[in-house]
Amino acid sequence: MSQSLILAQQLLRFDTINPPGNEAACMQFLADWLTQRGFDVTLSTFGENRLNLIASLPGSLPGPKLAFTGHLDTVPLGNADWQYDPFGEVVGDRLYGRGSSDMKAAVAAFAVACVTHQQAIQQGSGVVLLITGGEETGCDGAQALIDTTDLPEVGALIVGEPTSNYPVIGHKGALWLRCETRGKTAHGAMPELGINAIYLAAEALGKIQHFSPGAPHPLMKQPTINVGRIAGGLNINSVPDRTQFDVDIRSAPNLHHAAIRQQLTTLLGESVTVTTLVDLPAVLSEENQAWIQSVYQHCQALHDAPLTPRIVPYFTDASLLLPALGTPPCIILGPGEPSMAHQTDEYCLLTRLAEAETLYGAVINDWMR
Repeated sequence: MSQSLILAQQLLRFDTINPPGNEAACMQFLADWLTQRGFDVTLSTFGENRLNLIASLPGSLPGPKLAFTGHLDTVPLGNADWQYDPFGEVVGDRLYGRGSSDMKAAVAAFAVACVTHQQAIQQGSGVVLLITGGEETGCDGAQALIDTTDLPEVGALIVGEPTSNYPVIGHKGALWLRCETRGKTAHGAMPELGINAIYLAAEALGKIQHFSPGAPHPLMKQPTINVGRIAGGLNINSVPDRTQFDVDIRSAPNLHHAAIRQQLTTLLGESVTVTTLVDLPAVLSEENQAWIQSVYQHCQALHDAPLTPRIVPYFTDASLLLPALGTPPCIILGPGEPSMAHQTDEYCLLTRLAEAETLYGAVINDWMR
């Protein structure tokens, strides 16, 4: 059994479902694992049982480090029954478990790759691992890491989110808004004495359904908008005086979130109050940048067709980490299956995991040279 598979299984055994997160025990285990293998490790807290981790292997040469980032929190299991153990089970070529693809397998693969190529790292400029909690709920851990920690000098960043080991140069931004309508309560038998906040919300929802956040992007295509949650009213026989609904907008670098919010606020009018829940910018690296092209070359052997520039629709911690690190080139690259993220019976292919460990090792050696 490979070291990356062993470590991935160990990480999967920890329940880090977010909410509430509870990443502390898993993060402490990983910190101990890394410390025992020569990493300098710093843990920082951002809430009860919530931890982030920075681990570095210093090099002997000056210059910026190669950075890897990943998160240890996972989404809930969902309501459907799992056929396999959601906390780690190997069946055939699949490692099942919540967080196997998204994204504990990747964390294991790049941690093991760093240990395997430690001599090359020591002869180069070094590596740093930025491991966060709280990513799934809007990059809370990454924000805390930026706010409370001095980040190292970094020359390039690899985000281990699930891409089936295909190099991805960017992702959409996320703007999550909470919209609220206020009415006036009254007895359900005398609705004319009240103002129904649900009716006000329904009018607003009709407008949102036909609202466009902006023009399409050449690579990221059309921005999207979705209403994912609504709540209003206390009981059937009263006129509801408050309704809330949450809006999920996915954007591209050609769009500005402040402008999108202002346009939507103006469209909805004075009857709707709009507040921002999450504001994460889109990420897009230059495809022709030298390091990006070198990673493409390492990845090409794993894919039959010539590689083309790709983005993913989900967000990552790179939204916040990249600006804080000085906007180095960034690749999203991980062994997980994108279609398996957040799914029942989530799995990562063992062949992909082994490929990723080798791939990360090649990128490490290339950087250190």
